[in-house]
Order: sequence, then C-alpha cells, then structure tokens
Amino acid sequence: MLRALTSARAALGSRAAGWVRTMASHPLLVAPPEVLLKPISVPHRLLLGPGPSNLAPRVLAAGGLQMIGHMHKEMYQIMDEIKQGIQYVFQTRNRLTLAISGSGHSALEAALFNLLEPGDSFLVGVNGIWGQRAAEIGERVGARTHPMTKDPGGHYTLQEVEEGLARHKPAVLFLTQGESSSGILQPLEGYGELCHRYQCLLLVDSVASLGGVPIHMDQQGIDVLYSGSQKVLNAPPGTALISFSDKARDKIYSRKTKPYSFYLDIKLLANFWSCDDDKPRTYHHTTPVISLFGLRESLALIAEEGLENSWRRHREVTSYLQERLQELGLQLFVKDPALRLPTVTTVAVPAGYNWRDIVNYLIDHFSIEITGGLGPSLGKVLRIGLLGCNATRENVDRVTEALKEALQRCPRSQL
Repeated sequence: MLRALTSARAALGSRAAGWVRTMASHPLLVAPPEVLLKPISVPHRLLLGPGPSNLAPRVLAAGGLQMIGHMHKEMYQIMDEIKQGIQYVFQTRNRLTLAISGSGHSALEAALFNLLEPGDSFLVGVNGIWGQRAAEIGERVGARTHPMTKDPGGHYTLQEVEEGLARHKPAVLFLTQGESSSGILQPLEGYGELCHRYQCLLLVDSVASLGGVPIHMDQQGIDVLYSGSQKVLNAPPGTALISFSDKARDKIYSRKTKPYSFYLDIKLLANFWSCDDDKPRTYHHTTPVISLFGLRESLALIAEEGLENSWRRHREVTSYLQERLQELGLQLFVKDPALRLPTVTTVAVPAGYNWRDIVNYLIDHFSIEITGGLGPSLGKVLRIGLLGCNATRENVDRVTEALKEALQRCPRSQL
C-alpha cells in the first residue's frame, strides 16, 4: 500500500512538473496594455443631463470605505438600513422592499419577470422609451402585451386607462411617473384605486422622479414601485430600489411557473434581504458592497433633508430654470406647467440648430453635460436635469449662460 502511494505521488509530481514546463513554453501573445500603465484620467464635469448625476460628497466618501464581506453581520445591518430608507422615500410599509444589484432597468425586469407569466395580459403606457422597454420585456416573457401609445410629451388620463382596463383585462398596468425622454410628469392619483377595481396590479417607474416629485406608494395604491440610485439620490449607478405590495407579493408567490431569471427571482432576493418572515438568509449572489455603502448614504442624506423639502427645492429651482430658458427664446417641450417633470426639463431643439452641436459645445467649452432626446424624442428635444444636490440656482445660472453662448457660437443651417 505504501509503495503504491509513493508511486502515485511520484507520477503526479512528474505530471505537475510537465504542466509547468508546458505553460512556460508558450510565449505571451498579448503585452500589458500601455494605457493601463498610466494613471486613470477622469474629467471633472457638471452633470446636468437626466442622469447619472454628480455624487454628493458624503456618497463619494462612502466609495472609499474598506470592503467587507457581503454576508457579514455588519453588511446585513447596512442592508436593513437601506430597506428602511427605501420605505421612507417610497412612503410604504411594504415588507417586501429591497435593493437590486443593477441599474433601474434591472428593477423593471425584476418586476416583469416575477409578475408576468406566459399568457398574462399586460397593459403598457408607451409615451417614451421606458414604456417601449416595458412593452418589449412583456413580449419577451410571453405576455399578451397591449401598448397604449402616445407621442412624446403625452400622458394618460383616468378615462383612457379605464378604457384599456375594461378592454384588455390586464394582470398588470405599467406607467412611468417621470418620463425622462420627454420631460412629462404622469399624474398618479386615483390610478391605483382604478386598477384594483379591475383586479389589476399597478407598476410604476419612478427612476427619474423619485426624490424630486411627491409619491406616496401605499396611499396611491401602487403595487410595485421601482427607482434607480443615480438620479436625485446622487449615488453611483448600479443599484435599484423596488417594493411590492401584499397583492403583488401574493401574485409572485402563487406563480405556476418559475421566473425566467434566477438572478432576479424576487422570492430568492426576498430571503437574502430578510423580507420573508425572518427566515435565515441564504446566499444568492455577491452584492456590490461599495455601491450599497453609497446607496445607504444617499438615502441618509434625503432623510436628513426631508422628502417634502427635497420636493419643494426641485420644484422651485426647476421653475427658475424654465424662466431662464424662456428668456433665451427657447420653447419648453411640455406645454402644461402642471405636467412638467421637476427633475428633467425638455426644450424643443431651436430651429436651424443641430442638437449635437449644442450638447458638444457645452461639454467642450464649459464641461457641462446636457443631453438630447432618447428613443421617440431623439432629435426633438434638449434635456436638462436638476437632480438632487445639482438642483441649485447657481447651476441654473451656469447652464443657461453656457447655453446663451452656445446659441451665439454654434453654426446654424441656412435653410
């Protein structure tokens, strides 16, 4: 026996030595990239597009904290604090409230992957790119998807929604509160009650509106609400906030089929975030620990300011921005002041200008970012975001003075 073990050890040792020689005999085909041997270079810019926004100093500092394990008790405590912060900004007592490792788009997919099963009827408000995305995801999961399509800048009335509910009898209705591609603010009062009368769940995208626009998830009867970290919260992109009502939870937990995505399976995530009646947490995936530090601090900042103060500040500063833009002769894209999104303002691209020239001029000469349209609004609008700590009168003055110069210097068509 001893002789056999000795012989096997010798054979393995000889084989391992052979592996090392084989590895050493192959020359490296790819040299270390020279660009990676230099320090990283990141410009300092004032981000006044629809997101991401500049990081608040406290959030920026959180990004420099030391890593801890994603399943350490200290991390679980931070996750619990994040849940309470989400409940505050959503104004909900829903137990099934958590953050998802991914952008706001991942929360949209998590909602639809878990709520919809093949054959379910799905009613979608498509008045911009986010409704388009929701409709496409619904089709991909095999739902009977019914778009209510409007041109950019349109919104949905209670009567229009009721007609859709009566006709299609959907399991889920999707609406975008703040359609950042067109700057429209969708009213939400009464829509939850209407949906529940038709046994339909209300799913709302608040990625571009949360923190800058009043929203009361429980009181408005919203069944699923989600948002992102990189807008008014002034945290890095890569984490998304989501919450489910008891009705939505019941639909998820009574599914006949498993969700298409393991990574976004809410039942598994609910356990990892301790949302399921204090069952022991089990490993699901490695969360972005440092990003969660930033999200925690961003929620702490808005809690310290107070939601109502944040809503007021965004409304007042954006009103000042709109006045300054009109003084420059620019036309606001959304005509009704009550339907203008207080976080992202859209103006019609002025006649004779290429929108890219204006955007590039502000970046090149002032290091200020604004953006053009997106999806159906591409080429039609310029978008200026005042998000979180960027929503100040000083920033309004900076961007409007830069726009004034751009309109003087950028070439105009002779047509």
